Amino acid sequence: MNIFSFFSGAGFLDLGFELQGDFNILFVNEFHQAFNKIYRYSRNVMNIPEPRYGHHVEDITEYVDDNHIDKLNQLITWVEESKYEDLTGFIGGPPCPDFSVAGRNRGRDGENGKLSGTYTKLICMTKPDFFLFENVKGLYRTARHREFFEELKHQFRDAGYSLTEQLVNSLEYGAPQDRDRIILIGIQNHIAERLDLPHNDGNLLNFPWEDHKLYNLNTVKNLPWPTKTPYQEGVPTPMPEGIIKELTIEYWWKKNQVQHHPNAQMFFKPRAGIVRFTTKDEGDVEKKCYKRLHRWRYSPTAAYGNNEVHIHPYLPRRISVAESLAIQSLPREFVLPHDITLSDAFKTIGNGVPYVLAEGIAKSIYDYMNHVKV
Repeated sequence: MNIFSFFSGAGFLDLGFELQGDFNILFVNEFHQAFNKIYRYSRNVMNIPEPRYGHHVEDITEYVDDNHIDKLNQLITWVEESKYEDLTGFIGGPPCPDFSVAGRNRGRDGENGKLSGTYTKLICMTKPDFFLFENVKGLYRTARHREFFEELKHQFRDAGYSLTEQLVNSLEYGAPQDRDRIILIGIQNHIAERLDLPHNDGNLLNFPWEDHKLYNLNTVKNLPWPTKTPYQEGVPTPMPEGIIKELTIEYWWKKNQVQHHPNAQMFFKPRAGIVRFTTKDEGDVEKKCYKRLHRWRYSPTAAYGNNEVHIHPYLPRRISVAESLAIQSLPREFVLPHDITLSDAFKTIGNGVPYVLAEGIAKSIYDYMNHVKV
């Protein structure tokens, strides 16, 4: 199956589809030059082919406004060409701060909030066979944002799509972070009929949301995870009993060999406030700003931003790019260029979809459309 990617960032979502093995990324759109640079560099390191229709570092709104009709026509031509070859889908997660409680919370009228409507409009105009829409749980759970979400779904259904949605958490797929995301998937009705996929009244039925989850979220949350431990620089501590090792940041840091990773030395050096790095307990994540992670627990998120700073569990510094990539469950072969700014590096990492979550969703889409039973 072929994929057109929008709001691609560094491409964590794309990588989940690519490495699943049954999807080919043909088109990449990302507004920020620095993020696209990371995307291209990381895939070059991993020997992943360039997208057939190239990288497009431009504003997605140019595809739907009246001043760039040539761009829309070219995109439609590529989509139709791709559809003739194989099933073709759009994947993307419009920037989410305007729907995030931790962010701006401006909703549909915010600069980023409007892009969810733009992405929806583009899908309805170009009509790929299927699509994936990803965003923060605030779009789904907050009443005033949920109204907008329902309007977007109405537009998709009017354009001939049947839909399925679920609020998923990174922990369910094996990423060491507690992070919710709403995933909306749509398939054109005529494609659903052709593939004999069950659907009724604009809804996809029996989508295998659970088939590629590794853990039950309630079970995970109720395990005896450690809370706070007195900070001891560089001192090893044994793993507590009764927890899941594979959901701890220590497991992922060792798995990705973060000390020897090419991005191991990329971290912010404190100019002041060094005392916070030596006195805060391991696992103290109560304050919004400085949070010291616990090695034997999962991370609250993978994000830097909104004044949130993650401190290394047993070293007097912030976590590194390599460590943050591991928390996002990226393969250790995923590397950022060294000439990127730390701000751009941490921003695109924090914005990304955890790799194992992306891969799990890609597997579910493939299984559903090919009637694979797990």
